[in-house]
Amino acid sequence: MSDFKDFHKVKNMLFNVSKLKKGLEEVLKIKNYDSANDIPNFAAICLNQVPGDPASTKGNNARGVFWTKPDESGKEVSRDKPIDENLYTEFVKDFEHTYFKEVYEKLSSKFKLGRVRILLKKPRTTLSWHRDPEPRLHVPIITNPGCLQVIENVAKHLPADGSVWITNNTKYHNAFNGGEENRVHLVACLTDYKFH
Repeated sequence: MSDFKDFHKVKNMLFNVSKLKKGLEEVLKIKNYDSANDIPNFAAICLNQVPGDPASTKGNNARGVFWTKPDESGKEVSRDKPIDENLYTEFVKDFEHTYFKEVYEKLSSKFKLGRVRILLKKPRTTLSWHRDPEPRLHVPIITNPGCLQVIENVAKHLPADGSVWITNNTKYHNAFNGGEENRVHLVACLTDYKFH
């Protein structure tokens, strides 16, 4: 089990997968995924925002800063812009009638959350090899056996069974969907969580 030290399953926390899927359908009737200014293979819907600032959920604010090694030189470069995760304290009013409001409140009672997003990974797509400023909390909503998250050299499938996972995204990682249907996770930035 030590191979999975960068994947923590949260104990005593489980969500209803049917309600998550219904909530996703309701959200998609209101808003489509934001591609952060047409970045290939990136799609997000922010569920919370900077109070009174709907622009904080759009474009580059939907993606945020990360570091990558884009070529064989192995030199690390920064992409996109830094986000102050601590400012994202207001749940988006348009989604308050969905199950995600209850999920948000339950997660907020246990964790210090930054942006909380619904992230889409289309079939046969991957993220870049990158690292983020903070760990991420995942609640898988739709997945398939070909969906894996890789942290350094360890790959793990996160099932859509209502479980909550915390992944050490401060290390180099990616996520890929090798299946034939969308992979959708609720993903929250954790501003004060530390891996041991």
